[in-house]
Amino acid sequence: MQILKLKETVTFMGYRKVAMVFSILLMLASVASLAINKLNFGLDFTGGVKVEVGFEQAADLTKVRAVLDSNGYDDAIVQLFGTSRDVVIRLAQRPDVKAELLGNNIVDALKDGMGVSVDMRRIEFVGASVGEELTEQGGLAMLTALICILVYVAFRFEWRFALGSVFALFHDVLLTLGLFSVLGLEFDLTVLAAVLAVIGYSLNDTIVVSDRIRENFRKVREGGPEEIINISLTQTLSRTFITSITTLLVLLALFFKGGALIHGFATALLFGVFIGTYSSIYVASSIALALGISKEDLIPEVIEKEGADQEQMMP
Repeated sequence: MQILKLKETVTFMGYRKVAMVFSILLMLASVASLAINKLNFGLDFTGGVKVEVGFEQAADLTKVRAVLDSNGYDDAIVQLFGTSRDVVIRLAQRPDVKAELLGNNIVDALKDGMGVSVDMRRIEFVGASVGEELTEQGGLAMLTALICILVYVAFRFEWRFALGSVFALFHDVLLTLGLFSVLGLEFDLTVLAAVLAVIGYSLNDTIVVSDRIRENFRKVREGGPEEIINISLTQTLSRTFITSITTLLVLLALFFKGGALIHGFATALLFGVFIGTYSSIYVASSIALALGISKEDLIPEVIEKEGADQEQMMP
């Protein structure tokens, strides 16, 4: 096998300390935002009613909120939805009012209060108990995925790679949640599905890198662990670049042309592709190197057959 010379490799690990400091700062910022701003959970998790209405002209959100406040809907959350003429209104379910009737009351209130034509596009209702169950099951799904990945990578490669892979996935999930918290984007079931897809994408990239590192540890006779990891990352760089570009092309199409319903899904995956590629190089590999990965850990033990010594001693 032809191995790249050291001068032809990219010294990824030479920047690992800077990258780790950068990652830690981003993770701390994400934790701070999640603690202060929290996530803007959608109706899938919180329960309630979501009403989408359309105006003939650009909607004045300040006036829409004032009209709703004056009609007793002071808990309503008003946001633009796709265009400046489309508005989504979210509010808690009234126990004594059906969802359809509540939507009609909101539309009538907007028509009377603003004196313009308002069309109701869609109404959604999710019960509070269903929302709580989805929140719990979604968290358990991510936790189960991380535990299964830890076990698989430890069995498939080595425990240092397993810890690096799981920490990289935790890093990706935390930063993705932090992005949604900082920007105040709605976090619903489609975004949760995107977060789980980010875990799968990042893991796939990490497995490819780990497999090449293990292979080079067994075949490269010269060079320390840092040099071998640099060689391995350089060899997988073209594959990583091609995979990321083709994935991004699809996600960009979904982001710009997919419509508002999957906007959050595309946003999470777009960010996840970037951060997943970064973590495969600078988080998973750096942690394995920091934990002292070496050739002895990856070279399989040679098991001597019983009686081999006696056979060699026979004339």
